[in-house]
Amino acid sequence: MSALDMALWDIKGKYFNTPIYNLLGGKKRDKLRAYASQPQFGWRDDFKLAQTPGDLAANCKRAVEDGYDAVKVDFLWGTPEFDLLGLRPAAFWDGIEEKVAAVREAIGPQVDLIVENHGSTDALSVVQMCDRIEKYNIFYIEEVTVPDPKLTKFVRDQIHIPIASGERLQNRWQYRPYFENLSLQIIQPDLGTCGGITETKKVCDMAAVYEVGVQCHNCHSPISVAAALHMEAAISNFVIHEDTGRPFYVFPDTGENMCTKFFVAKDGYMSVPEGPGLGVEWAERTMSESCKVTVMESDKRDTI
Repeated sequence: MSALDMALWDIKGKYFNTPIYNLLGGKKRDKLRAYASQPQFGWRDDFKLAQTPGDLAANCKRAVEDGYDAVKVDFLWGTPEFDLLGLRPAAFWDGIEEKVAAVREAIGPQVDLIVENHGSTDALSVVQMCDRIEKYNIFYIEEVTVPDPKLTKFVRDQIHIPIASGERLQNRWQYRPYFENLSLQIIQPDLGTCGGITETKKVCDMAAVYEVGVQCHNCHSPISVAAALHMEAAISNFVIHEDTGRPFYVFPDTGENMCTKFFVAKDGYMSVPEGPGLGVEWAERTMSESCKVTVMESDKRDTI
């Protein structure tokens, strides 16, 4: 449904020969601040999991050298105790704090540091972690628990770091209890799973009533990246854009992009897509080498 919704908005923008952000009320900004997402997996052309404080610090420093003034890191990824349910011994958090301290020292005090948790802990252990890392001036922490408004509220009441979440929520009704209990400061709807542009816009407007900011979850093809950029350009409560710094959708034999454009930050900012509709298409090779499914009048599907 999300894919169909985005396609219909793209068609409407092309019909009126205007970018989607104009259909959403017009853009409120020409460029969007972005953060470097997940440098624990490597940065630039180095796709190797950073296991040590020094490796993490080096990857984050490279991102800052590329112009980003914010980075997001999962400091728990790849740890021996990745199933972090229940209280952890102090020695475990000593190691995590060492990684956070190394990254903060490498990027300096002026670069915002976002902590990714991926909902990999329970509520008790994430509170332990936040108590340790708060002093490193954390911009916000993402997915403190599995999607649960009551557990998120418990954590919200125990820590002093802003909380972001929402990539696994799919409509405004699922977001509603988080707004009502004031447990989130930033929502992260994914346009690919949250009903596309139509439903996500309603969620973002609903969030504004509760003074909740928006950072769209973004880890997919340039098609969904473009949709997120149009959304973030048009809403009033945009905070920051998630940027991987690298293309995911490329042909393995040549490295060429599967879309006509690839959106990446320049000096830490994303440009708003121009052109009618989304402003990006699947590349000709992608279309020619993909399966096409046609729904016939008889409701039988023929795969060509």
